Amino acid sequence: MTTLRKAQKFPLLPVRDIVIFPYMMVPIAVGRATSLKALEAVKKSKDQKIIITAQKDIYKEEPSGKDLYSVGVSADIIQTLDMPDGSSKILIEGKERVIIRDLIKSNGYLSAEVEFKKENYSSAKNITFKAKLRNLTEQFEEYVKFNSRVDLDVYSVIEEVNDAAKVSDIIAGHMRLKKVSAQEILKEFSVEKRIDKLSLLLREEIKILKVKDEINGKVRGNIEKAQKKSVLSEQMKVIKKELLGQDEKNSENADYEQKIKKSGMSKQGKELSLKELNRLKKMMPFSPESTVVRTYIDWLLKIPWKKETPDNIDLKNAKKILESEHHGLEEAKDMILEHLAVSKLAKEFKSSILCFVGPPGTGKTSFGRSIAHAMGRRFTRVSLGGMRDEAEIRGHRRTYIGAMPGRIIQSIDKAGTRNPVFLLDEVDKMGKDFRGDPSSALLEALDPEQNTRFSDHYLEVDFDLSDVMFITTANSASAIPPALKDRMEVVKFTGYTSDEKIKISQKFLVPKHIKAKGLSASRVSFTDEGIRFIIDNYTREAGVRNIEREIAKVLRKIAREVAEGKRKSAKLTENNIQNFLGVPKVPQNIKPKNDVGIATGLSWTEYGGATLSIEISVMPGDGKLKLTGKLGDVMKESAQAALSYVRANTAVLNVEKDFYKNHDIHVHVPAGAIPKEGPSAGITICTALISALLKKPVNKDVVMTGEITLSGKILEIGGFKEKILAAHRDGFKKVIFPGQNKKNIEELPENIISNMELIPVKEYSEVLIYAIS
Repeated sequence: MTTLRKAQKFPLLPVRDIVIFPYMMVPIAVGRATSLKALEAVKKSKDQKIIITAQKDIYKEEPSGKDLYSVGVSADIIQTLDMPDGSSKILIEGKERVIIRDLIKSNGYLSAEVEFKKENYSSAKNITFKAKLRNLTEQFEEYVKFNSRVDLDVYSVIEEVNDAAKVSDIIAGHMRLKKVSAQEILKEFSVEKRIDKLSLLLREEIKILKVKDEINGKVRGNIEKAQKKSVLSEQMKVIKKELLGQDEKNSENADYEQKIKKSGMSKQGKELSLKELNRLKKMMPFSPESTVVRTYIDWLLKIPWKKETPDNIDLKNAKKILESEHHGLEEAKDMILEHLAVSKLAKEFKSSILCFVGPPGTGKTSFGRSIAHAMGRRFTRVSLGGMRDEAEIRGHRRTYIGAMPGRIIQSIDKAGTRNPVFLLDEVDKMGKDFRGDPSSALLEALDPEQNTRFSDHYLEVDFDLSDVMFITTANSASAIPPALKDRMEVVKFTGYTSDEKIKISQKFLVPKHIKAKGLSASRVSFTDEGIRFIIDNYTREAGVRNIEREIAKVLRKIAREVAEGKRKSAKLTENNIQNFLGVPKVPQNIKPKNDVGIATGLSWTEYGGATLSIEISVMPGDGKLKLTGKLGDVMKESAQAALSYVRANTAVLNVEKDFYKNHDIHVHVPAGAIPKEGPSAGITICTALISALLKKPVNKDVVMTGEITLSGKILEIGGFKEKILAAHRDGFKKVIFPGQNKKNIEELPENIISNMELIPVKEYSEVLIYAIS
């Protein structure tokens, strides 16, 4: 029979995650204000006794009666230690089981009205009870052998105890029981029933410990003792094999699940990521495959599926930004402003894919950055130069070690929004080999009809690229694959005139480098003629990259002199630039005299236009045509066409009828180490040949370009603006060009049109009027 003692009231201390048994000595951290006040009340009381019970919900900060278990223990406070942060640590010893009848909150803490219930020993003298108790102690002995966390001395203590209730409580206190199981033991006042329940729990624990010991034995047999990290991995593998289905959802997986739900990714993406997450839950934490899956899910979560920046559709402000950051480039600026205007009026507008084509240093890449600034978008850039692997664009499949998304998805992630301005630099310099063709992989990304569902091999989830503004750059449009070029709108970045280069230098380059070198704009300056001297003597380019390099070089030398105290200011003119840059690097272009057999033509390269001297010598022989100067096949054919035209028109040209039978003709184009190609030198070769045959000089002020046919027609040429700029730069006053190129004159700056005589021709006979006197 159990008997009750009269109810008494004591301060209450709820504990979160532990069940205290009688005869247990346990340290407890006390931090809650109500609990600290309860401790103060105990200190003031006579018997120094406190009631301790466990919380059902460990996260409840201020538990009430329904949040606490109704059976706890009375305890004595053995020691108290006050901590610097205001909390306390106490050492308590459990004494007796109590039944909590009521809770009273007063003076800022909880008190419990409890009844002390004596243990039920009704069957203590029964032989069966004694057998159960002995069995329990033997089980605990076996448990202690397998569980290294329990001190062996505990079993020695139990052997000396004669009280069955005390034995059961000591055993329960040293078992690592879950809170619910421990509470079931605590609330059992019948000693025999308590022994039965403990015996069952010990039996299960011993089984688990035996399997664990077997696992450890297998692991030790498979690996070396020094490989501690590998030991852990092997243990997990064997545990997984022995205890299938025992994996618990950890906080990391729960965190992933929440992030997937909030990511804003497509339905397809969510389904795939949740599928991979389920796979991850079943894997060993340190297995290589789990790392691969975790990395894949991280990538899916990193991508900005919904995040975007609103376009700045203030056209005046956008125009102001573009004008302040770049000089000229009117065609490109107009196109961007038109794009903004249309996007302002049409909500579903999809931008064109722009391709900036022009020589190096003309501002293609920096203009892309300015577009992003003007539109209020993020900017990202990928250089395609030398790229040969398709996987660089579309990503590697996850079957490969070290697989990752392609450069497009990586750059979208880097930009942090789904609608950046995306610059694909040097699109004309991609290669292809056995690994695939990157230009073919770009077709999907750069096609507005397809890029709403761009598929990266790594992600295997469609990503919408339709809101990305793609811009590509190239030095030569002819080197861009036709299928790729067809998807883009080409914007030409032609070379700058000397006057434009001076304006760009004074407005952008000089202030930039004065600041970068730590100098003052009020003390260091360049005159326009000083910059013109740099342009004419130290650079030969269509853009301004080399000019910038030379300006930086000058300012570095000035910065050194200022730092050494040799000067305080400097004004750079054509008279003193050479003191800083040394001997001119570019040889001055010496225009030919009125020489026989020499004519000057115009050529186009990726670096801009250039003048080209063609020399022809006629000598006694048997009709051979010799071509030198590293000429390409097309240029050789132009020479053959020019010779055939002259042979067919000897009477009109007043040339000896059978000149080709008794003479050899040698055509040479100087700068023999540089490859030369194209048909536009046709009229220049023909003019030099006629000059050599007639022994009449070519007009030294005339430069020409145009393809000639066998009938003497002059056909249209490319690179018109660059060629005219080269003629102007080298001091020629007259340019003969095909009549079909008259439409291109409007591309030229006004000062060139007014300072040069531009002569369009349709037939070769018109050329001779201006070229040979």
